Amino acid sequence: MKKIEAIVRPEKFRAVKDALEGAGFSGLTAYRVRGRGRQGGIKLQWRGVREFRVDMLPKVKLELVVDDADVERAVDVIMKAAFTGEVGDGKIFVIPVEEAVRIRTGERGKDAI
Repeated sequence: MKKIEAIVRPEKFRAVKDALEGAGFSGLTAYRVRGRGRQGGIKLQWRGVREFRVDMLPKVKLELVVDDADVERAVDVIMKAAFTGEVGDGKIFVIPVEEAVRIRTGERGKDAI
């Protein structure tokens, strides 16, 4: 099993969520987060006069655990739905998961996800 963590633009969250659900990945967790990558933030103007830098931008972090055989498909779904072609589209991380347990039933491993 693998845990996929994806950090995407807030305006792309619904598209990513819907695409994952359409591909059969219904279980996920989402968080509102702030962060920055290589872009280092953005410059904004206040009242057209004063310029300032916002270096921690709003993003949405999605987490889902999938079977090893489904990792590439899930990553592809996220990439296609989150893509704008602009700096700041986000990142995807794939992390090994040793065990999963469904609290209600006690199911373990793939059965728990």
